Amino acid sequence: MPIVSDESRHILSSFETDLTRLRDMIAAMGGLVETELADATTALITRDAELAARVVEFDARVDAEERSIEQFAIRLLATRAPVANDLRQVVAALKVTTDLERIGDYAANVAKRTLVLNESSPAYPLASLAQMSRLVQENLKSTIDAIGDADIDKATAVWRADQMIDDLYTTIFRELITYMMEDPRNISACTHLLFIAKNLERIGDHATNVAELTYYAATGTSLPENRPKGDLSAAYFAQSKP
Repeated sequence: MPIVSDESRHILSSFETDLTRLRDMIAAMGGLVETELADATTALITRDAELAARVVEFDARVDAEERSIEQFAIRLLATRAPVANDLRQVVAALKVTTDLERIGDYAANVAKRTLVLNESSPAYPLASLAQMSRLVQENLKSTIDAIGDADIDKATAVWRADQMIDDLYTTIFRELITYMMEDPRNISACTHLLFIAKNLERIGDHATNVAELTYYAATGTSLPENRPKGDLSAAYFAQSKP
């Protein structure tokens, strides 16, 4: 039986501490992104221009957190030279922070378009967008929880739930196109709402990416490549052309 020296035990313990810190940093960044998305949605539904402006400014904090995590992860790669499971966790962490940063960007985009929409009367009921945002926020929260707990069951549930978000996005897309066709005066506002809906759909996709990375980091295997996708907006648009 090989003898493990005290120095080796110390190195292993120290690296495990670093990995725990890395997971905590990602969870903290995830919490920031959750807040940003929730505030962006609230600003949209309540037409709160002040809150929307704060969301746009808040995105810089998310970007700074991404840079901190990236620097820490690169230092781990350079100084610890991890292999196997440890290497997977560090590489997955780098990819996860990129997805979280993009989620923050999309939330900021929702807030920016909210500021524009607030300059005119709403042309479309926002109940469906509010429902879509709730689904996206639930998936994002489950994803962040899965990271902290290395919970592959939660990660798989998020992967499967993306279908519902895509289905709702397609419904909203069709309704907004109909509003635009019925009254050209709706085109400007509905175009902004289309972009908002697409931003929410993309946030759902990135949350699913994070779930897939979490599953991979924990198991060393990947979820099926052909995950459920229900975004049929492009097909609908093609069919609606004269």
